[in-house]
Amino acid sequence: MTQFNEQTAARLQQEIEDSFDEELETELSESLLGMLADDAELAEAAQRHVGELDRRTYFRELFRLQHELIHLQDWVVQQKLKMVVLFEGRDSAGKGGAIKRITQRLNPRVVRVVALPAPSEREKSQWYFQRYVPHLPAAGEIVLFDRSWYNRSGVERVMGFCSEADVEEFFRSVPEFERMLVRSGIILVKYWFSITDAEQQFRFHMRIHDPLKQWKLSPMDVESRRRWEDYTRAKEAMLEHTHIPEAPWWVVHADDKRRARLNCIAHLLSQVNYDDVEKPTVVLPPRVRNPDYIRHPIPDDMFVPEIW
Repeated sequence: MTQFNEQTAARLQQEIEDSFDEELETELSESLLGMLADDAELAEAAQRHVGELDRRTYFRELFRLQHELIHLQDWVVQQKLKMVVLFEGRDSAGKGGAIKRITQRLNPRVVRVVALPAPSEREKSQWYFQRYVPHLPAAGEIVLFDRSWYNRSGVERVMGFCSEADVEEFFRSVPEFERMLVRSGIILVKYWFSITDAEQQFRFHMRIHDPLKQWKLSPMDVESRRRWEDYTRAKEAMLEHTHIPEAPWWVVHADDKRRARLNCIAHLLSQVNYDDVEKPTVVLPPRVRNPDYIRHPIPDDMFVPEIW
């Protein structure tokens, strides 16, 4: 019983640390990256954490990969490439966390995230893929779909929002739709984030008891927990029908969030043969100073109160 409690406490602490890490990742500087890269104790520290990726190792690798993502972004812009990345998986599998780390330091004018709500009545009457098409990238853009047209073979099928005839038509259509995207010049990458039954249960409990994460747990998520086996069968059918040479599925082991993020980003980088893009040196011009310029004061009541 003592061992169980210690393991549970350690697991809870790791989960809480991960939440704090979301803020730390946006604040730690390149100088820290250099310091971590030169730390001779990193390898030894990693060995001491059996089955767990050391936080400093994680940060070091994350920053390195994010630096490479900037090179990829610059290459996509220069070469006018079009890239689509799909993120699918069970609820709480870590899709959003991976997407956040990918976009964290990139230009939102180049890399954007699409997370569509449930279709409207009008959209339900349209060609199924129609509402996704306007979000596809133009030249020099990367679009990350946080769930995609594969809703039809997942949540819609399991929850009864579509008929089996709709699903069969989807399985016939989606390979042709994706081949058409690839023929048009789009680089299409599809990820399935895979977690175990026990891990999903743990993450759902964390969301239930964490006020900052309760918004992530919808009634649909709760119902999906009950229908675990139905989702498994739906996933297996999806992979069987839509794993095609032009757009294969890539499965990410996602029980360990840190490893999942690093592995996903590293694999994503490997999907494009990019190179460094030379940038012109930026030189700030001298500021023009006019003798007749007068800066007028701002009224005190317009300032945000300085509570801190």
